[in-house]
Amino acid sequence: MNSNADPLDNLDDAQAAAAFRRLVRHLRHRHDAQNIELMGLAGFCRNCLADWIRDAGYPGDKENARELIHGMPSAQWKAQFQSPATPEQIAAMDASVKLNGAKNAQD
Repeated sequence: MNSNADPLDNLDDAQAAAAFRRLVRHLRHRHDAQNIELMGLAGFCRNCLADWIRDAGYPGDKENARELIHGMPSAQWKAQFQSPATPEQIAAMDASVKLNGAKNAQD
């Protein structure tokens, strides 16, 4: 094994898939966790997860992927659960996304 390898790469795919499904179901339950807040704190949100499954080979289009993650069409999710972003939330998201760029440049 390469000493520089990420131990995460040794995680069994079934375990990783189960953890991913649990994360998505948790986010489906926690509608109070707004995407803008997730972006501001962690630099990713439900829509990012939809993009990532497409990057991993999911055959659906962007809307199909978002519906899979949200558990409903994204327009319905937005109408039911998304509140307007405040200037503070947008600023936090912008700062957080900049950190993603620094991480992605290292990969």
